[in-house]
Amino acid sequence: MTEIVTFGEAMVRFAPPHFQRIEQARQFDIEIGGAELNTAVGLARLGRTAAWVSRLPDNALGRLVANRVCEAGVEPHVDFADDGRCGLYFLEFGAAPRASSILYDRKDSSIARVEPGAFDWPTIFQGAKWFHVTGITPALGENVAAATAEALAAARAAGLRTSMDLNYRSKLWSRETAGRTLAELLPGMDLLLASEPDADQLFGITGQDFAEVAERLVDRFGLTMVAGVRRQTPLVWRNTFGGIGYSVGHTFTTADYEVEIVDRLGAGDAFAAGVIHGILEGDFPRGLEIGAAMGALKHSIPGDLPWIAKDEVDELLKGQGLRIRR
Repeated sequence: MTEIVTFGEAMVRFAPPHFQRIEQARQFDIEIGGAELNTAVGLARLGRTAAWVSRLPDNALGRLVANRVCEAGVEPHVDFADDGRCGLYFLEFGAAPRASSILYDRKDSSIARVEPGAFDWPTIFQGAKWFHVTGITPALGENVAAATAEALAAARAAGLRTSMDLNYRSKLWSRETAGRTLAELLPGMDLLLASEPDADQLFGITGQDFAEVAERLVDRFGLTMVAGVRRQTPLVWRNTFGGIGYSVGHTFTTADYEVEIVDRLGAGDAFAAGVIHGILEGDFPRGLEIGAAMGALKHSIPGDLPWIAKDEVDELLKGQGLRIRR
């Protein structure tokens, strides 16, 4: 039995070293990543028990992903399928004035062929407290959106709290389809992780600031809490990162961290892990602080997964400096 269950795709990531363009590459560094998996790993690193539900091809790449999931301390609930393929993506690191970019190669992946009824959700949810998914999963196809809706309904029936990170990906689906689909999944969600641009693009919800946007999201969808990251990006490899949240008419903000970026992918997922962890401890504002520290630290770690120690989070929250630890 696990405390937190997540559901989504994980892909194999290929990135050429030394800021090379993909077309220059002679070799690639290999990692794995997927938003829901990244969050599950973050929760495991904070001492929680977490499971990741997915569908992978029954081949070497599928086993590579599953092995890395176990290595990261997350319990895999994987349907190894004889159809589909393992999703891939290619990451090209940029440097100002050239932004980093991603090329997806994930069409017809095994998870994109999942159908409702594929997983025994009541059994998976036994003893669990929380279910987390993102807007990326239903973007993979109408069948996957239906499977996501089935999972959310089963989670609520089992008494779990639920969360979604909107994570709108314009390369996967249109704004119209995304807005319509996600609006059907969101009502009654305990926690929504969202940005102001996503709220505008998907639902036409705008406001003078995050608090006003969050209040309107709460009113429309019956949410309990809304959280988001605050980021300034003056340079590709030097940003500031913090968190903000809204619940029951109150807005909470965290400290801002100046981050020297090694790899920014997965920072928002690490933030989500910290927020969920705090809520499970009964303290949403504290969760925002933990999430901001998690997201800031993730920027310093190669790969999508947050290989972060809980002690590092505690030290950052206490304001520990950058002297070498001996």
